[in-house]
Amino acid sequence: MSRIDDLPPLREVVRAHGLMAKKSLGQNFLFDLNLTSRIARSAGPLEEATVIEVGPGPGGLTRAILAAGAKRLVAIERDSRCLPALAEIAARYPGRLDVVEADALAFDPRPMVGDGTVRIISNLPYNVGTALLTGWLSGEDWPPWWDSLTLMFQREVAERIVADETDPKNYGRLGVLCGWRTRARILFDVPPSAFVPPPKITSSVVHLVPRPDPLPCRIRTLEAVTRAAFGQRRKMLRQSLKSLTPDPTAVIAAAGLDETVRAENVPVESYVALANALDAARFGETPRSR
Repeated sequence: MSRIDDLPPLREVVRAHGLMAKKSLGQNFLFDLNLTSRIARSAGPLEEATVIEVGPGPGGLTRAILAAGAKRLVAIERDSRCLPALAEIAARYPGRLDVVEADALAFDPRPMVGDGTVRIISNLPYNVGTALLTGWLSGEDWPPWWDSLTLMFQREVAERIVADETDPKNYGRLGVLCGWRTRARILFDVPPSAFVPPPKITSSVVHLVPRPDPLPCRIRTLEAVTRAAFGQRRKMLRQSLKSLTPDPTAVIAAAGLDETVRAENVPVESYVALANALDAARFGETPRSR
């Protein structure tokens, strides 16, 4: 038995079901249930929450979330090989675990969560983690349908998520999006040795909470501005924004910026101002809502 429940240790589960992590699916299994319990606890109170987990694999984090008291857990797993192991967990926690065989990039869990607190907790597959995060942050409506994100990424991705203009090396489009719509922080690192197979890099757990009232801005315009600016990050804005407007100098001035500034030195709120100034130049108005 394991420390957190009366199910077999995860190594035995993997051996019994013949599960080997697939590189093509970005899989790295977490066997340390002390660590998965720490991740589950760091997400906040779970007793009244519906939790979404992407890529549960053999269920190490799944078990920790349920043992931590999650009211309900929806686990989205693409790899059919893992379903029997997850079914054993569902039997141990009757009525609390729903396993969905689906590609998380194409599956919308919102019809399954209903009202109430929703927390997304995942050791995300490395190959789709950033795409999933940007999808959760890019909805037109805000606040979003989820209450918090507690996610594991490669350390370098985690640093990009929390970066702002004071960290120009890591600051980019992801940092602007996350900084605009959430408060994001790195909670702790996870060494390669915690995984099977061990990756070549350190991982980090990141916690993101949505800002209740981010500055009004059309997200598609903000994405266009950051794509242009960081696509030529070593150039001044008056050069990098030429692809968006015939008169970038006027748009930059309207946003209260110097035209010689570079992408990595522009704070999040100034990117919002740039997007709104661009919309004003194009359409004669700025958004009243997000």
